[in-house]
Parts: sequence; C-alpha cells; structure tokens
Amino acid sequence: MSFRRLSLLLVPACAAWLGCGEAPPPEEVNPPQIALDPREGTAVITNEDVLPGCGEPDAGSGDVDAGTSVLVTADTRFHSTGGVTVVPQDLTGRDVEILIPNGVDFDRRTGTPVAGGLRFDNVPDGEYFLRSNRYYYLTRTRHFDLGVNRIGRPDAVYVPLTESPASLELYNLDPWQQYSSYSAPGSSLQLTSADVDVYSQIGYSMEPAVGDTSFVEPNAFAYYSTAYGAPVLEASKGDRLYVNQFNSATAGTLPSGGPLAYQSVVSSAHLPPFSFTPDGTTSLPLAATLAPVTQTPFSLEWRLNEFSRWRADSNPTGTINLSSLSLVPAPFGYQHGWVGYQGELFNLWLPRGEDGVITNRFAYGNPYPSSWGVVGTASYSFRSATPVVVGGRTHYPSGNFFITDRMDHFIAGPIQPSISPPRELRIDGVDAYVSRVVGTRQPVITWRAPVMGTPRNYVVSVIQLISAFTVNPTMRFYVPGDRTQVRLPPDLLLPGSTYYVRVTADGSPNYEPSQAPYVTAELLPAVSADTFSAAFTTP
Repeated sequence: MSFRRLSLLLVPACAAWLGCGEAPPPEEVNPPQIALDPREGTAVITNEDVLPGCGEPDAGSGDVDAGTSVLVTADTRFHSTGGVTVVPQDLTGRDVEILIPNGVDFDRRTGTPVAGGLRFDNVPDGEYFLRSNRYYYLTRTRHFDLGVNRIGRPDAVYVPLTESPASLELYNLDPWQQYSSYSAPGSSLQLTSADVDVYSQIGYSMEPAVGDTSFVEPNAFAYYSTAYGAPVLEASKGDRLYVNQFNSATAGTLPSGGPLAYQSVVSSAHLPPFSFTPDGTTSLPLAATLAPVTQTPFSLEWRLNEFSRWRADSNPTGTINLSSLSLVPAPFGYQHGWVGYQGELFNLWLPRGEDGVITNRFAYGNPYPSSWGVVGTASYSFRSATPVVVGGRTHYPSGNFFITDRMDHFIAGPIQPSISPPRELRIDGVDAYVSRVVGTRQPVITWRAPVMGTPRNYVVSVIQLISAFTVNPTMRFYVPGDRTQVRLPPDLLLPGSTYYVRVTADGSPNYEPSQAPYVTAELLPAVSADTFSAAFTTP
C-alpha cells in the first residue's frame, strides 16, 4: 500500500483496463492500511481480482529486482507466551498464480515449488498480479509474503468442526440477565485461549433464570469461529481455556433519547490445563467457579455526526444503518498489531439510525494478563433505503466507516473519521447509485477521490446478491490510492445475475497488500470509508 508518485505520463493501453483516467496532482501518496478484520468482523469470504496497472515506475511498494523470477513465501507466525514461532507453509498445490497485464487480458505464470515457497519464472520487470485463491494483489515486488499471524502453539492440532457439544457447570456467575434489546442483549458466554487458536460462543437449550448465579447445562454447544476448526487440547502442553461471562449495563441516554446500553466482561475463569479431543459427539467439559472481573472506567466522545455527514458520499439515497464500538484484547501486546481474535471486552451496539454525539463514561472488564494490549474498533454504517430481493432473500447494499487503534490512542480524542468515502461512483460512465441492467459483463468502474483524507489504496468489491442464505460471493480488486478506475476482467461476472459495488478508500499507514497483505493488515491504526452502488444486473 505504500504508493509513491503517480506519473502523469499515462499509457493508453492501461486505460483500457485499469483506467488511469483522471490523473491526480503529482503529489506524494504516503503509505496505508486497514485491518478490519481484514477484518470485517472476523472471517471474510471474498472473491478477488485486481486490475492491470499503468506501469508507472513508482507503483507498488516492494524492492524491484532486475531478474525475472518472483518468490512467493507463506510463513505462519504463531504468537504465544514463548514468543513468535515462524513455521513455513508448504505451498505445493496451493492455488497461486501470477497474471501479467496484457491489454484487457493477462498472461499467466504458474509456480514451481522450491525450498520455502513457490518460484515464478519469466516475470518481466513491472507490475503484475499475484493471485492467491480468490485474492489478487497488484505488485511489482520480487518477494511476495502470503504469511499470516495466529495465536497459540505451532504444534496444536485442529479438527474440522464448527461446533462441539459442551457440558457446563459454572458457579459464582454475575446475576444472569435475559435479552432486552439489540443494544442490551443480557448475559452471554465466550471461550478463548492463549495456548491454542480458539474463539467460541456458547449456546444452550435452557437459559438460566434472571438473577441465577450458577449454570448447569449438560446440553450446551461451543460454536467455533476462527475458521481453523476445533482445537485438540493437551494437558501436557499446558492448554487452558478462558470462560468469560458478559452482562449488560446502562450509561445514560442516547442522543435520540433512548437508553444507552453496553456489554462488558463481568466474570471469568481461567481453567486448569486439560485434554480434550473434539469429535462432534463427546461433550467439552466446562466446569469452573468464576471470579468477578474488575471494571475499569473510561470516557469517550464518539462524534456520530462526523460520520453521518458523509452519508451522501457513501450513497446519495442511503440511510444510517447499525453502528458499533468494541474493545478487544491484543494478545501479547501491540508489537505485531491486533493479532488473532480473542473475543471482546466491551461492546456498544447502537440502534439503527443513531446520530449526534455520545459523550459518556463506561467501564469494561479485562481478565487477561497486563502484558496484553487493548484495542478499540468502531464502525459506522449506511445501507440502501430500498431492499433488493433475490429469490426469497432480502439484501441491503451497504457501506461502512472503520477505525481501529490501540485503546489509549482510540479514546485520547474524539472518535471521528480521518478519511471520507470515495465519491461519484459510476459503472460504464453511468451513475452507479441508480439500479439498472449494465450493458456488458466486463464493465468499467470509476469514482472520484475522497474529499477528506489521502487513500493509500482502494479496494473495489463486487458483491453478488444470491438467493441462498450463505455468504454473498464477492470479488475484490486492490488498486493503489492513485487510481480511480477499474475495468473488471472478462468472465468473472455471471450472466443474468445481480451485484452491487463497494469502493473502499483506505487511509491506514502500515498496510502493504502489494508485498505482505495479511500480516500488515493487522498493524495499527486502521482507517477506511466506503461508497456503495445500487444493485445492478448483468445481461
């Protein structure tokens, strides 16, 4: 994402694919990022493609080698109490290729397995796309890092399960609360660990009564949400789990006049080491006496109106959607950014349409070691005022602001955006905020730069709206922050299908998708803003 100076000498052939169309002024475009989960919550399923660039000598961020080979490596960096252990991944058979721009198409290169990764030969000097599965990264580096960060010991084993039966015997809970509203959901339970990579919500068939301080439930379930499956726990390796209880609290009133409620960790137990092999039948034993977690007070000023004022740039007919603010643990500190996902410490969920300013005092509980960090993350979203129905499923095209930073920075001043959405989104030169049937399945998407802030890169997401109740298939195109046009590659959009486009302006300072997209996506801070189109249908 660090993109330097854009040459004003534009190549006509490149405009056919990645329009270099309107040239921005010859200014330095300083480096970038976004960790959203990559982080859009936790797991993100996408379908990506980036487009050929214009071949400017300064595009991309890696060192340029005079040779014609590219090395792709993918180390897994396991973070634990013992430090960081780097384990190279075997890329044999992995769906990785290089695509070299050639007019409106690509010349493709396949890799040869070598010690430590894949080597791609006969890659000319200049820009190319590194495709890993459904992600395409525009780059010119000769060493591309697909490595990732993970929590836990490197020798842990994971079973491909998304849920496991669990047996609960939990005592000394904070008095149990029942669900009251979206903003005040009452009590809930989470499982996390620093020894293996696990984040799990606990479900149950019979909820405790209001005020109960114990919970004995032999028919509960642990729902695993890390995409790696369920860990095999080994007592001899010291594997331990945290059981965290959340309760809701109030902190005054919302700008709209309703109650301002939030959720915090109120009690916790760090279980002793034990062994367990998940098999889908055997219950995970969770027996503990929880201890109260000290509530740490903090104040914040969340200027919702500084987000809402950009509604028309996000989408001229959009409406304010749901927004949220969370505090989350940063295992083992901030050195590598926000690594892993260990649940939350504090959640503030706003009702749909909330505007104004929130200046209140809150409190959060933190059961983790003092050496861990705390990260704040805020989102403010807009959505289409008109639903799109495909089959029996209703969709609302949407866009977001995201801000993520270490907590002390996050609340040091007002929480407000530092970058605004891209503007004037168009598809083949026609207003993209109006629904229509496009004329081709290889349209050109254009936009104008944000009014506020300097993007380090743009992410163009083309999201298919489907009838099945699964994740919407998504194609994403990563382009430098000095580009304002993208032509979709041929044969990616399906005929007679419905899509919408979201263009993200990313102003984060440390994200480097042109060289190491995953590990740099977790570096702090992260800031971004979206514009989104109306739904369109392909011919």
